[in-house]
Amino acid sequence: MNNLIIKTKKREILGKKVKSLRNQGFLPAVVYGGKNENISLVLPFSDFEAILKKAGETTLVQLEIEGETKPRNVLIYDVLRDPISSRTIHVDFYQVNMDEKIIKKIPLAFTGKSAAVDDLGGVLVKAMQELEVRALPADLPHEMTVDISRIATFKDNILVRDLIAPSGVEVLENPETPVASVLPPRSDEELATLTEEVAEKVEKVKAETEEKVAERAKEAEAKEAPAA
Repeated sequence: MNNLIIKTKKREILGKKVKSLRNQGFLPAVVYGGKNENISLVLPFSDFEAILKKAGETTLVQLEIEGETKPRNVLIYDVLRDPISSRTIHVDFYQVNMDEKIIKKIPLAFTGKSAAVDDLGGVLVKAMQELEVRALPADLPHEMTVDISRIATFKDNILVRDLIAPSGVEVLENPETPVASVLPPRSDEELATLTEEVAEKVEKVKAETEEKVAERAKEAEAKEAPAA
């Protein structure tokens, strides 16, 4: 068992009133899973961010709730962020049963150097950023490594079947699914077209920003409903 611990307290402040907690440097949260009732929690924002950097959403964390004698084994299940500042505004913890396998998406870490990139000027394409697996909670890897050094030419690629999963971890993706490859460098004409497309997308994102902010606000309020 790891030594990642998050200390929390049960929370009485719910709904829109949680804004006052955030202004004081605290983060509203909820824990659920198993046969236990949902419990609304609060914890220091800085404490959570420090643990998130180490655990991500795939490493077990021990959740200590003030008043309870035994910590709960949880995963950081859902992190809700403000769409403008990207600051965390709410977090869900999922309590796991250590004897039951769960399905989880594991982030991929791309390492090494590709000759197709360094020597031929190609562009690395990461077709996948995470891999769906099934394993006992204690066997879940923090991440899975993808060594791109095996991509020496534009004809080479890495498929799911090329990845090596840790013991006890079952990969659920199609073995023939591409993970990474390298494309030849773009021509001047292609780059010009790409620049125009990016500019159009930027304008579209700006136009949708206010709508996304409103949606995020509603989502955060829904998580803070008394029934949670």
